Amino acid sequence: MKSIKTVSILLVLLLAAFVYYSLHVSPETDEKAVAADESKSRPLVALSTYALYDAAKNIAGESIECFCVLPYGVEVHDFEPTPKIMARLHDADLVVFSGAGLQPWTHTFEDEKNGLDMSEYMKLLDAAHHDDDEEEAGHQHESQFDPHYWLDTDNMIAAVNVLKEKFTKLLPANKELYSANAEAYIAKLKTIDTQYRQKMLTCKIDTIVVDHNAFSYLAQKYGFHVESISGLSPDAEPSAKVMGSIIDKVKENNITTIFFESFASDKVINAIATDAKVKVDFLQPIANITKDELQNGSTYYSLMMQNLEKISKARECR
Repeated sequence: MKSIKTVSILLVLLLAAFVYYSLHVSPETDEKAVAADESKSRPLVALSTYALYDAAKNIAGESIECFCVLPYGVEVHDFEPTPKIMARLHDADLVVFSGAGLQPWTHTFEDEKNGLDMSEYMKLLDAAHHDDDEEEAGHQHESQFDPHYWLDTDNMIAAVNVLKEKFTKLLPANKELYSANAEAYIAKLKTIDTQYRQKMLTCKIDTIVVDHNAFSYLAQKYGFHVESISGLSPDAEPSAKVMGSIIDKVKENNITTIFFESFASDKVINAIATDAKVKVDFLQPIANITKDELQNGSTYYSLMMQNLEKISKARECR
């Protein structure tokens, strides 16, 4: 009799548990649990610069875990990943690196199955025309190409199409999503191009002066010249001859504003500005962004438009 009573009690308890579960656990709860499981299994994609990260995030949405390898506020040329970051990179499904000699640490991934050198898909400018400036400053650039190609919107469109294809291979079911998101992002890039062409149609000054020449792609595309203090290497120390030459060009071209980057020292640029009696302003090469820019919700689009306003003002465009 005791065994029969025990079995009966167990059956009653099981029935009660079933009823409670049916009444209190909704399909929505099940969906959340499934979504949580799916989020854990999302592909992991690493991007070595902010410009590429911004494009990837807009294409993938929440379907892929995209992360920018560069910590915010860190200068792109000097950054070296920590062992923890390197471990995460080796675990990633895809590591998209800028290439063209921009970041020496990325050589590790050139022969890796999960490595993607985006520079192979870009139209690159020859860096030979920077060599004299670099030699004067004591730094010969190791790459034969200018690595700042993302400032040309045509190159960014090419990068978007590459990312779309790679993401579709990772998650074929999201093909339509990636195509639609890529199309929307490309529309923004075309808007940037249109705005630059319109703003810089007629300008009084044809030269800008910068501390680090990350802006040759903009200059070639929109028909102006760039004079740089340190060539392609932002940490290069210019000679007195180079500084004197820059000051002469500022005066000869009636330049009223010279530019620096937030990740580079402003010591030299301020010295030149004082001697030449001109203003100093900030341009963003968009390899990385600052913590303040992150908090302000800055994007590739917004930063390109800010650059346009500053360059067009400095060139006295109408």
